[in-house]
Amino acid sequence: MDITNTTALLAGSIFGALAIIFGAFGAHALKKHMDTERLESFETGVRYQMYHAILLLVIGILPQREYTYFATNLIIIGVILFSFSIYGLVLSATFGKKIKILGPITPIGGLALVAGWVMLFLSFLSL
Repeated sequence: MDITNTTALLAGSIFGALAIIFGAFGAHALKKHMDTERLESFETGVRYQMYHAILLLVIGILPQREYTYFATNLIIIGVILFSFSIYGLVLSATFGKKIKILGPITPIGGLALVAGWVMLFLSFLSL
């Protein structure tokens, strides 16, 4: 198995497990402390994390192509920057110490996710 396959499978499984944990945490523990808008933002982070966990698992079982390495790394970076910055923003705002530096990180993570999908597109062009 290629290192990219292994990386994608490991990251996908970790992100998937964490998405379930964070989703349950948001639904049960945070629900009492957050308004609807913050809870929806938190859930957006969880949802995107899970979508991309599944995508990484699919990438991990597919034969590797020219751009798959870049797609895998961009998606991993994107999940960390996008979802985890949302978690940090929401949690810090909820508990009174908003970490404003995380705000600009979220769209950078989103761009990394889009770039990862573009790399997948380029890898599929050569099929």
